[in-house]
Amino acid sequence: MEKDQKKAYLFGISSVAIWSTVATAFKLSLKYTSVINLLFFASIVSTLVLFFTIIIEKKIEMLKQLDLKDLLYSFVLGMLNPFLYYIILFYAYDLLRAQEAQAINYTWAITLSIMAYFFLGQKLTFGDIVGLLLSYFGVYLIATKGEIFSLNFKTSPMGIVLALLSTIIWALYWVLNTKDKLDPTLRLFLNFVFGSIAITILFLLNLSHNSISLYGVLGSIYVGLFEMGITFLLWSKALKLAESTAKISILIYLSPFLSLFFIHFLVGEKIYLSTIIALILIISGIAIQKVWKTA
Repeated sequence: MEKDQKKAYLFGISSVAIWSTVATAFKLSLKYTSVINLLFFASIVSTLVLFFTIIIEKKIEMLKQLDLKDLLYSFVLGMLNPFLYYIILFYAYDLLRAQEAQAINYTWAITLSIMAYFFLGQKLTFGDIVGLLLSYFGVYLIATKGEIFSLNFKTSPMGIVLALLSTIIWALYWVLNTKDKLDPTLRLFLNFVFGSIAITILFLLNLSHNSISLYGVLGSIYVGLFEMGITFLLWSKALKLAESTAKISILIYLSPFLSLFFIHFLVGEKIYLSTIIALILIISGIAIQKVWKTA
């Protein structure tokens, strides 16, 4: 594919703009539906989007070349993402303010370096340690709403734990993906197939307790389309067109701050100064980590 940095920026900015609405979509959807319902409808939509993607990219024939090992590996990955990751993440959003959950979710990059140390044998650099301390201090700032000497959580402790746990699941998912040689889109589709099967079983087991709302379903469709569906394709396109992936990748750090705008005006949350400072600390921690590794 011919490189075109201007088009890469266009696709990259479009991706970031859409991703910035996702935290708002999670929180608004959970007002009208349960975690299980949201996950069920969203995962089905995401799976369909990924299925049409492999058709458009003419990768459908590759499915015939898969062996049992490929399928078992996708089953394991699918249990991590979308199954476990999104169940835990949605429950965290249910318990926390959207601004808190989305800020903590960005610490996954720091969590990834820790997981890589334990599972891939990669060394923890000084930049990793500084980034870790900054980012997790940001999490503490969120938990105490800036009252750092009070040692008193001002938000749901369980919500904080679940949000952090979701970063561990997400980081583990990416660690397991590092040595995967299968086409990324095809692998993601297979992961969602197996994950969606597990989610469907969970949905059916809870059917008698489910109350399906039109707004909840519409919100779930939006999440399915834009959390992992269409936006994934736009971002992949941006990276393929980019002359410099580093210049495109940096755009992703605009997303959490732009997200606060949507959270304030659409969800109606008052954005706390402690959240903004915490987010700056978390993003700074990630940036220090990356700069140190490329230095």
